[in-house]
Amino acid sequence: MSDASPTALAGKLALVTGASRGIGLAVAELLHAAGAHVVRLARTLVDGTADRRTDLRCDVTDPAAVERTVGRVLTERGVPDVVVNNAGIFFIKPVAETTPDEFSRTIAVNLLGPFLVTRALVPHLVRRGTGHFVTIGSISDHVAFTGSTAYAASKFGVRGLHEVLRAELSRTGVRTTIVSPGPVTRRSGTRSTPTAARDSPGATPCCRRAT
Repeated sequence: MSDASPTALAGKLALVTGASRGIGLAVAELLHAAGAHVVRLARTLVDGTADRRTDLRCDVTDPAAVERTVGRVLTERGVPDVVVNNAGIFFIKPVAETTPDEFSRTIAVNLLGPFLVTRALVPHLVRRGTGHFVTIGSISDHVAFTGSTAYAASKFGVRGLHEVLRAELSRTGVRTTIVSPGPVTRRSGTRSTPTAARDSPGATPCCRRAT
C-alpha cells in the first residue's frame, strides 16, 4: 500500500463493491492511498463520508438497491472514474451436496451483482468517454477445481460478462480489465479460493490479468 503515489489518482472517483474486507478492502485502501475519493459498497457497511471515503450499504444482488445507490453516487459524487466489481462469495462442496439455494445465491452475488452495477454505470462512463471497469475474477474463471461447482459457474460467467463488455466498449474510450487471482490469504489467515483445499502451505498464488 505504501508504494502507491499519493497523487496518481488525485481528483478521481473510484467505486469498489464488496469493499468491507478481503480483496475489496485492500483495493479500496490502495485507491485511496493513490489520491482517489473511494466509494465503498457492501451489505455490512454503515453509510458515512469522511476523508475522501464514502461508505454505502448496498446489496448488489438487489436491482432496486443498486439503482438507488448508484443514483446517489451520481448525484452526490459524480460519475466514477474507476469501477471495481469485487463482491463475491465462495464455498467448497461437491456438486451433489450443493443445494439449489447455495448455487443461486452464489450466482446472484458473483455474477448478477457485477452485471447490475455495470449496467447502471455503463451509460454514464460511455457518455463521458473515459473510465475503467475492473472485474475481479478468479483462477476459477478459466480453470476447473473440484468442489467449486457454484463458484466456477459464477466466475466463468464473470469472464464472459467481461469479454462482452470489452467488445462493446472497445471504441468508447472506456477501458475494461479482468484480474483473476489465485489463492488469497485473508488477514484471519484463511484462504478464500478453490485451491485452498489442495495447495501446499508454501504454494505461490498466481494471478492472470486480461484487458
